[in-house]
Amino acid sequence: MTQFSILATIARLGEASLTQLEDELAIDQTTLTRSLGLLERDGVIERASHPDGRVKAMRLASKGRRALEVARPLWAKAQGKVLRALGTKAWADAERRLTRLHHVAVEKRRRGREGRRVQPASRREERVTPC
Repeated sequence: MTQFSILATIARLGEASLTQLEDELAIDQTTLTRSLGLLERDGVIERASHPDGRVKAMRLASKGRRALEVARPLWAKAQGKVLRALGTKAWADAERRLTRLHHVAVEKRRRGREGRRVQPASRREERVTPC
């Protein structure tokens, strides 16, 4: 799922820096760097030149675009199975909660990067209610 998410995000953005991918996916740098290394080694993504030589941007290689074309219907099929198993209402509730959790994680990463102290989840007003 991590590699699919990375590929889908790069495809949506056109090309993306490590920081952009960290923010979009709310994933730690170690996991992201390892996954990007594997995808680059396999010829699925490639480094893109960036006006700021300090920034490394990644973009899909043709092999990556083909892999994503194959993976998207499989991902949709898997989501359909979960939807049928849960039902529409439970699916919508789970999707809403997971989206909220993702936004909280992204915001926490951004605040952490900016050097601001983030309150522990137990003291935050924006709590994600357990399912």
